[in-house]
Amino acid sequence: MECEICGTEIKEKPTDVTIDGSHLKVCSKCSQYGNAARARSPVSRKISPVSPKPIRNGPKRTTSRRDPFAELDDELVDEYETVMREAREKRGWTQEVLAIKIKEKASLIKKIERGEITPEDSVRKKIEKALNVILMERVGKDDWNDDRLNNGTTLGDIVTIKKK
Repeated sequence: MECEICGTEIKEKPTDVTIDGSHLKVCSKCSQYGNAARARSPVSRKISPVSPKPIRNGPKRTTSRRDPFAELDDELVDEYETVMREAREKRGWTQEVLAIKIKEKASLIKKIERGEITPEDSVRKKIEKALNVILMERVGKDDWNDDRLNNGTTLGDIVTIKKK
């Protein structure tokens, strides 16, 4: 058997040592570099205590769920980048100053003002708060006009379907 550190042939019984958490079989000369390894002890696996779920007394509460489609009625205003830029310039702030105030990167502000990207909700809210502007508008079902559907003859009015 060879020493796992220096590689010399071990004639007598090898010494078991632990060096930096590694268990090695070494010669008597190299045994000074590590601690004598004891019988292998298993690593304790801590099991985190699990607290039991609290028992509720009384009837089960019914929670009203938020309608995820209710937020879809809001849209960014047209030319939000212009509204944002004018409000920033009105305060005399540069894009860098606005970025510092809302804790975002200046490059993000530049891209939003150029219209390259639309701001995420979290960024939009920060901008609205810092500049005191509104970048969202309510677009509801009231804005939809069905009069444009009845403005003339369509293909369906002309075509007749023949069955074989």
